[in-house]
Amino acid sequence: MAPSLKDRLVEALTARRLVSPGDLAKALKVQKAQGGGLSDILVGMGLVDARALMAVLSQELQIPPINLSKIQLDHALTKALPRKLAIYYHLVPVSLIGDTLTVAMADPLNVLALDEVAAATGLTLTPLMATTEQVQAGIHELYGDTVAQAVQALAATREADGGDLEVIEVGRTPTRQAEELIRLTQERPIVRVTDALLQQGVAVRASDILIEPFEQRLRIRYRVDGLLQETPSPPPLAMHEGIVSRLKVMASLDIAEHRLPQDGRFQLRFGGQPVDFRLSIVPSSFGEKVVLRVLDRRQAVLDLARLGFDPPTVETLLQAGRRPHGMLLITGPTGAGKSTTLYALLKAIDAPTKNIVTVEDPVEYAMEGINQVTVSAEVGLTFAACLRAILRQDPDIILVGEIRDSETADIAIKAALTGHLVLSTLHTNDAVGAVARLMNMGVEPFLISASLVLVGAQRLLRKICPACKTPAPLPKHLAQHFSLDETKSLTVAAGKGCPACKGTGYHGRLGIMEVLRLDAAVRAMITAGAKEQEIRAHARQSGMRTLREMAVQAMLDGTTTPEEALRVTVGV
Repeated sequence: MAPSLKDRLVEALTARRLVSPGDLAKALKVQKAQGGGLSDILVGMGLVDARALMAVLSQELQIPPINLSKIQLDHALTKALPRKLAIYYHLVPVSLIGDTLTVAMADPLNVLALDEVAAATGLTLTPLMATTEQVQAGIHELYGDTVAQAVQALAATREADGGDLEVIEVGRTPTRQAEELIRLTQERPIVRVTDALLQQGVAVRASDILIEPFEQRLRIRYRVDGLLQETPSPPPLAMHEGIVSRLKVMASLDIAEHRLPQDGRFQLRFGGQPVDFRLSIVPSSFGEKVVLRVLDRRQAVLDLARLGFDPPTVETLLQAGRRPHGMLLITGPTGAGKSTTLYALLKAIDAPTKNIVTVEDPVEYAMEGINQVTVSAEVGLTFAACLRAILRQDPDIILVGEIRDSETADIAIKAALTGHLVLSTLHTNDAVGAVARLMNMGVEPFLISASLVLVGAQRLLRKICPACKTPAPLPKHLAQHFSLDETKSLTVAAGKGCPACKGTGYHGRLGIMEVLRLDAAVRAMITAGAKEQEIRAHARQSGMRTLREMAVQAMLDGTTTPEEALRVTVGV
């Protein structure tokens, strides 16, 4: 019997040594447990580069590749491939000749999708290969770039169900009251509008979805690459209560409660892959404000080398992560990618010989082979209580999601002093500021100097879209601001804006990190109560590169723009 498409892919990846047998086995295990295409799983787990995988697939399966950002898509083809099918099966129509529809897709191994779309349209489908990002951009170019168009299209239709998102996991067991109210939130316009909001958020790679009621209107915003983007024509305000109730039902929250904040979570299947949503609801003056954190495993990059850090920073982090004991802190504001960096570091240092436990609020990404505990303050399971219990289980490495109070800081410091490697995050503007923050929490200076190994202050820079990247001169006032020689004509880069980046000129982000290593001199200065300025001056003399310097280097390399470098590093 001839080998299947998946078997051929496995053989090709192994023969070309793009994926190790161990990593391939992990991906196959995830596919068996969660479903979805093997290629998406490999890319989502960071095991193989998307373009390298596409080249292998194209050669092995004799399916031609296509760069959707280089062609003009025909809007007339949307009549041949309805919006619902394009979004659900992740397809972009490219051409229609007779009864043969050529489509671009990221996973040509999904034969079931091709068969079902062919049956639904009555056409013969010919697949071409494109990256997931190009397919997403193509879908939005053809079927609407804004959520308003998706909302209007989905809310207007009253046809029989068949395309609603499938809730595959909720936060807790629904109560009898919730079961009764579920039926009240199944009205077709509300269901379809809510589904459209979630689908659009995943499709545009949003990290957060904000639903905000005001006196006369409802505002919908998506945080893409760190910045919020408002949709120009959101659903009517009259739909707000129904949308919130629908989300509450999906997360098994009390939909009759409107006065108190509520938090929950649920999981949906999007394009065959599970996507997690963390739901936070807070009462405001004109109704309940909703923030959804989107945790798309396909977009998660748990590989230090692929997060954008320069090689010296990656090597420094790995050296600190291989230490048998001590504390490693990653600092920065909310949304700076601190947790992702720690996950990537854990993945790099994980081994069967190590007992690794994480304490998080909540667990963001499930990692095989690592014990992860979710904090639950309602039942008294705080960070401090978890740490006390974990220390009795002989851990080698402990990840604490965030050091928020003096009790957690005290236990974490003591764990680092008693033979454990502790990884955690802290909210400070720069690396040196972590020392003062710990002191403000009541940690003695001698304990900080004895336990702390490394502090990394992190930020995320938006990258220039490669599809519309163009050279640009650096204005003299910015050269002066960045302490560059303003007498020289420096050339940087900028994005003109194109369909691939939705006209923003940016696509994706990269990490930059200011690393403070605690050598003997820094430890002595901390114990002696030295000021932040003194510690920072010594660290700079010892080779520490600041966040501003890292951002300027990325600008000069043509990776980001001067405006972005200035925006991200203002005040540091």
